[in-house]
Amino acid sequence: MTDQGEIAIVRYPDRTASVEDGLAALLTAYHLRTEAEKGEAVADVDGLPKRYRAEISHPRTAFGNDVVLVALSGDTAVGCLVVTGPVDGQAEVKRLWTDPAFRGRGIASDLLAAALAHAEESGVSTVRLSVWKWRTGAIALYERFGFTVTESWDERDQLVCMQRAM
Repeated sequence: MTDQGEIAIVRYPDRTASVEDGLAALLTAYHLRTEAEKGEAVADVDGLPKRYRAEISHPRTAFGNDVVLVALSGDTAVGCLVVTGPVDGQAEVKRLWTDPAFRGRGIASDLLAAALAHAEESGVSTVRLSVWKWRTGAIALYERFGFTVTESWDERDQLVCMQRAM
């Protein structure tokens, strides 16, 4: 049985190997689910685009200039989020994911709050993100945190771009 206790948000890389393994599992689930939702389902990690496989197998390299936040329940990674390093006063939030078994406990909100606090501490003036339009729960979460839909910077169909001033 999984511990349903308190959730801690830590910055990756953490000192424990279980966090790295857990982050890889979370990123795998995120990317496999996203590809399936886009109608491009793949059976396993080997079917993912190379850039996504690199995030899963070498997150320290893939996210070298970014901050990766991991939500832990005990030693188990149950959620993640990436905040890109600031460029021209902007940072981007991406890869927000909560293990489905832990949803409904405020983990995504905690990760997003921690990301915004980090962005503010870093002197970022704007945080932006993109989200698939069918992820209505995520869009509602972002709106609760003050994000608004903005002109798209990404040409992919069905992608909603949002931003929030700090």
